[in-house]
Parts: sequence; C-alpha cells; structure tokens
Amino acid sequence: MVRALWRGFVFAGCLSSLAVWAPAQQVVHALTGTVSSTDDATKTLVVFQDNGSEGQFKDMTGAKTHVVIDKKVALESAAPESFKKKGAYVIVFYCGDNEDRTAVALKNLGAGPFTSVEGTVVKYEAKQHSIALQDASGAMQTFKIAADTVAEGYMGVVDGYKFQAQKGDHIRVVGATENGGATALFVREM
Repeated sequence: MVRALWRGFVFAGCLSSLAVWAPAQQVVHALTGTVSSTDDATKTLVVFQDNGSEGQFKDMTGAKTHVVIDKKVALESAAPESFKKKGAYVIVFYCGDNEDRTAVALKNLGAGPFTSVEGTVVKYEAKQHSIALQDASGAMQTFKIAADTVAEGYMGVVDGYKFQAQKGDHIRVVGATENGGATALFVREM
C-alpha cells in the first residue's frame, strides 16, 4: 500500500516537472489591414487596421515561442521578415494581446476591390460552403467559402472549410467578387 502510494507521488512529481519544462503554446489570431511600414532595424511591422486604428507588430524572427496555426493557412502565407510590400492589403496572423502583438505570418489578399460586411449569420451551409448574413441596414449578403478562405474563431485561425458558424452569430466578412459571385477571403467572429 505504501509502495503504491509512493509510486503515485513519484509519477505525479515527474508529470508536474514536465509541465514546467514544456514550452507554452500561443494561439494564432488574425486581422485585416493595409501595411503602412516595415522597419528592419527594430523588426516591426505597422498595419493600418480595418477598424481604423494603427497596429504595431513585432517580427517573430528568432523568437522561441511555439505557435499553434492551421497547417493549410501557414502554407498559404509568408513570413513577416520576407514581406516588405507597403500598401498591400493583408491578413496579419499574430499572437499576443493588443499591447504586445507578434506577427507570425502575412497573407497578401491581392489588388481588390474588396467588400467588408459586418452582420448576423442568417444561414450557414457547411456542405455548400456558403454563409449568408444580414447587416445593420437589413440587407442580406451571401458569400462563398473558398478553399483559400481564412477564418478567425474563438479558438484562433482556421482554414475556412473548418469554420463553423451558427445562426445568430455576429461576424465580419472581407470578400471579393470572383466568377460573378461574392467570395469570403476572411471571416471573423465578433
């Protein structure tokens, strides 16, 4: 009995020491905006965000932080240190809070034109890859969820096909017109 109790304490002690050694994992979030400037000396990126504020992001180069990011999203984006295109409209993938954000990657959304709609989900069809929302004026808009759509949920960034919306959710969609229809490039739960 004492021997079994002693083994339990040793096992618990080993597990707790592993938890101390294990590196913390950061969840990756995303936002959209226009690149204002990059500074190689201070390794910072400044983005004029869609919400009207200017956001500053540290470059993740050389950081020992372990991040959790969807593999498909990571493959379709560029490292911050390799992205120098001022004026580009991008999705910024970052970790950290509003005061201390670190850029993990960027995805250039192209030349546009873009639409930005905020509203309430009226219909979400996972099999048909579409989402319909109603904005504050009552207008309805439907967007196709494409293979390269990026979504930001409560648990971080995911591939658009993995995004799950419920009727009544408040979301924001940045989209573009492709093949005559509105396609979501970025979806964010608000």
